[in-house]
Amino acid sequence: MGYKLTFDEFSKVLKELSKENKIYAPKCFPKQGRYSDTDVIRYDKIKSAEEIVFDLKSTYAAKEVYHPITETVLYFNDGDYKEKRVTDDRPIIIFARACDIHAIERFDEIFLKNGGFEDYYYKRVREKVKFVVMECPTNGWDTCFCVSMGTNKTDNYIFGVKVDGDSVSIEIKDEEFSKYFENQEKMDFNISFVEENVRKVRIPNIDTPELRNKVKNLDMWKEFDKRCLMCGSCTVACSTCTCFTTYDVNYTPDSDAGERRRIAASCHVDGYSDMAGGHSFRRTAGERMRFKVMHKIHDHMARFKTHNMCVGCGRCDDRCPVFISFSTTVNRLADEVDKLKRGEE
Repeated sequence: MGYKLTFDEFSKVLKELSKENKIYAPKCFPKQGRYSDTDVIRYDKIKSAEEIVFDLKSTYAAKEVYHPITETVLYFNDGDYKEKRVTDDRPIIIFARACDIHAIERFDEIFLKNGGFEDYYYKRVREKVKFVVMECPTNGWDTCFCVSMGTNKTDNYIFGVKVDGDSVSIEIKDEEFSKYFENQEKMDFNISFVEENVRKVRIPNIDTPELRNKVKNLDMWKEFDKRCLMCGSCTVACSTCTCFTTYDVNYTPDSDAGERRRIAASCHVDGYSDMAGGHSFRRTAGERMRFKVMHKIHDHMARFKTHNMCVGCGRCDDRCPVFISFSTTVNRLADEVDKLKRGEE
């Protein structure tokens, strides 16, 4: 079932939804972009349709809602500690693209299905999350390659939305939410998903330990030693990067009171793989780039037997300050793997 609304009518529906739910969507923050006088689009709580950016891909991913960059998990004082209390326990509705909805499945595998381990802090948020899928442009955006990754379509949403000027079309997937639209004009409408991207990516088939060892020593990785800044911009913007570290913050230098925080970590940033005694598994930019690429298009699949970790959102390409393209790198790796299989060392 579908509905047709004006933009003002849709905004009224969201105001009603926000009485019982926390609603997050891509929102524009003026003059907060990378360069002067540029904007940034990131996820934040909204109450009206006017706040939502429908026509642009968000700078950062929807994961910021359920896996924030910085999060306090507990407070401590003089040897005692207290878990941070959740003050607003309402369900969470996230307006997201199909690729971002697929991304949460990767988080579920790592934080909920990892050999029986469940991450408590992730789970308590995840249980409340539902999605509204936002229709993308016909071919996505120029850096998107969701079709290649099989993440261009989803059925994990309560309703879908397409905005065309002042007209809003709604596809109801979960009948529980049809009550918010019952006074609106009915129509036959289904969300259209991207069927073809301009950018296409070919995933290499690295099917033996011997081939994996050869891939590890490819000369192509050394080229990133001179290009990659190891800034971590790509991993912060990535839809599926899950790594974090923890640290304690004392409120004053001579106080035992403070809080423990989780903060996003990046395999591209110096110190990520450091061990006691000063040993580091990956010291160069090329070694870190190899680790990230292999993790996204091989290691996750090898471990969980489901799908590759990358969802093809292209945000890493958008955010790299030196214009390193992840999708181009994967295609080049696929060519190199083909050469190795043909015996061309």
